[in-house]
Amino acid sequence: MYRRIVTLLLSLAIALAMVIDAYLLFFKKQTSPTTNATAASSHTTNSASSSTSTSSKLKDGTYTGKSVETEHGPVQLQMTVAGGKISKINVVVFPNEEQRSERINAQALPILQKEALAAQSAKIQQVSGATETSDGFKDSLQNAINQAQESETTS
Repeated sequence: MYRRIVTLLLSLAIALAMVIDAYLLFFKKQTSPTTNATAASSHTTNSASSSTSTSSKLKDGTYTGKSVETEHGPVQLQMTVAGGKISKINVVVFPNEEQRSERINAQALPILQKEALAAQSAKIQQVSGATETSDGFKDSLQNAINQAQESETTS
C-alpha cells in the first residue's frame, strides 16, 4: 500500500512538472530569442561595467565601444545614435579566426544587434552557445552608451 501511494505521488509530481514545463516552453512570452549554436561555452568574461538602461536621452553621434577581450578574441562595436536613440549597431571586431567562432558569431551577432536595438540598452540576454561573444558585445555596447550619456551631460 505504501509503495502505491509513493508511486502515485511521484507520478503526479512528474505530470505537474511536465505541465509547467510545457507552459513555460509554449505559452509564456519569451523576452529574447536564443540560438542553439554548435557548442556552449563554459567560460564567461568579467563584466566590469554595470548595465544601465538608456532611460536618459543620448547625444546624437557615432560612438565606438571599448575592445573587450574574450577567450576566443576581442569584441568591439560601434553605435550610432539618432534622435536620442540607438539607431544602428555595427560590430567592428569579433572572434573569427576559427571556423567554429565564425559559425557561432554568424548566428549570434545579428540576434544581439536586434535585441540591443529593441531594448535600447545593453540589458539583453546572452545567446546560447555564444556566451563570451554576448558578454563582450554587452560590455562594449555599455561603454558606447556611457560615452553617449557622458556627452549629453557635458553639453
